[in-house]
Amino acid sequence: MGTLDWIVIAIFGLLLIGILAWVFRQKQKDSGDYFLAGRDATWIAIGASIFASNIGSEHLIGLAGAGASSGMAMAHWEIQGWMILILGWVFVPFYSRSMVTTMPEFLERRYNKESRTILSIISLISYVLTKVAVTVYAGGLVFKEVFGIETLWGVDFFWISAIGLVLLTAIYTVIGGMKSVLYTSVLQTPILLLGSLIIVVLGLKAVGGWDEMMRITRAVKVNAYGDSMTNLIRSNNDPNFPWLGVLIGSAVIGFWYWCTDQYIVQRVLSGKDEKQARRGTIFGAYLKLTPVFLFMIPGMIAFAMAQKGVVIHGEVFTLSSSDAAFPTLVSKLLPAGIKGLVVSGILAALMSSLASLFNSSSMLFTIDFYKKYRPNASEKKLLHVGRMATVVVVILGILWIPVMRSIGDVLYTYLQDVQSVLAPGIAAAFLLGIVSTKPTPKGGMWGMIAGFIVGIVRLGAKVMYTSLANADGYFDVKKWAAETDVHNWFYRLFYDVNWLFFSGGMLVFSIFVIMIVSRFTKAAPDSQIKGLTFSSATAEQKAITRASWNGWDIFNTAIILTFTVAFYIYFW
Repeated sequence: MGTLDWIVIAIFGLLLIGILAWVFRQKQKDSGDYFLAGRDATWIAIGASIFASNIGSEHLIGLAGAGASSGMAMAHWEIQGWMILILGWVFVPFYSRSMVTTMPEFLERRYNKESRTILSIISLISYVLTKVAVTVYAGGLVFKEVFGIETLWGVDFFWISAIGLVLLTAIYTVIGGMKSVLYTSVLQTPILLLGSLIIVVLGLKAVGGWDEMMRITRAVKVNAYGDSMTNLIRSNNDPNFPWLGVLIGSAVIGFWYWCTDQYIVQRVLSGKDEKQARRGTIFGAYLKLTPVFLFMIPGMIAFAMAQKGVVIHGEVFTLSSSDAAFPTLVSKLLPAGIKGLVVSGILAALMSSLASLFNSSSMLFTIDFYKKYRPNASEKKLLHVGRMATVVVVILGILWIPVMRSIGDVLYTYLQDVQSVLAPGIAAAFLLGIVSTKPTPKGGMWGMIAGFIVGIVRLGAKVMYTSLANADGYFDVKKWAAETDVHNWFYRLFYDVNWLFFSGGMLVFSIFVIMIVSRFTKAAPDSQIKGLTFSSATAEQKAITRASWNGWDIFNTAIILTFTVAFYIYFW
């Protein structure tokens, strides 16, 4: 890092401080202002916030690392970002007319208060143990690699950068709430996009162009069925990414994440009306087309450079690990000044992702727990509790980092596994809940509970059998399970089944539970679900929704879907 790089980072910091000072002067009168920016956000702020919140260190490390290790296999999860359009076109009308502030609150409206509590608990636990801790953990690794500093003042630089990142982000989130998240995203998103684009351009130039990168990676076979790193659709016998399993699993996870997760939907709930919310999702979908090229392709470029033995500044380019792909490109490839810009972009991604997590977590606690048991609490008190909840989430996330660091080599896989078992039950409850009036309150509730229990059993089985397999380095789990009748069926069902097919099976199971329980339990009264399902929407509500879109929305939606199809065809 040269002097010019530090000057660029300082300029970025001053711009950030300026935005925060402006936000702080905008007095937040109530919890709606703090958590949802007063429901006055425009489509540009919403779309930028969706993208900036989604892109975190798991992309900078994990996605680029996936590109360097397995090529295009993980691209499905990014290209499934087109499902943001489902949020805008299908779910926004129901969320907007219900005037809810959280996803658990919507489930209470549609089903019952128990469903609200269940989803709140699942969401809070997953945020603290996965998203917050993982983002901070990976962020520490990024900056340690980029700055090339092992220790500072006798302390591991990982901890200095990780905790410093958390404290800096927490300060502006606690002070500014959702407005700080939205408006800093408008600054951070273009910096991140520009910085990553520069990486791609310089990387391709160094390796010899796009065709050369494709030639090198296409020559690397990833399984015994002839598939290479450039194949998006792989043999259904592939043990990790069978094409049918990938399409099913990524769709389930994508639907849950983009359409029902508080972390993402909260950006949309801040819109001033249905039109702004929907266009925000369309803008977000456009931006979501870029991560494959800005983060995964650089991973493949780094792999190709290492394979070819490209010389950079007199040194042969090498990778210490797949996960080091993106930060290594930053530190080795970029000239002075540009490196500072890209580091600012990385800092922007980490801070925006963490800020969104902090704000969403504190909102879930304040609205779905505190306000539920203190319904008469003043708005001033709710603001105070929201800020304190953010501080608690920060502390818990930091305390969990040592655990996450101990399993750092399986970090990205761990994240995907958790999401694949959390998503199905929640997705089933939301999907059936708006499609039909038949799912009853107890049906939706037990569908989520059943899905969550099966998911936890799956994770527990993976931990148990993986631990046994690693014990003494020679334990044959598969042979042991086959010879033990009690364990054979359990092993095959909860461990041996490909995780993507298992996720799809969980969705079917959860839907089945909802339908069966609903058949024998009391339906919700018409007054409760009015406007919350397709058939219960009034003529006036339908007219408002129809007036919120026009040819502009249809045209841009068609462009996004066309690009998605073309992407699959090219990398087939």
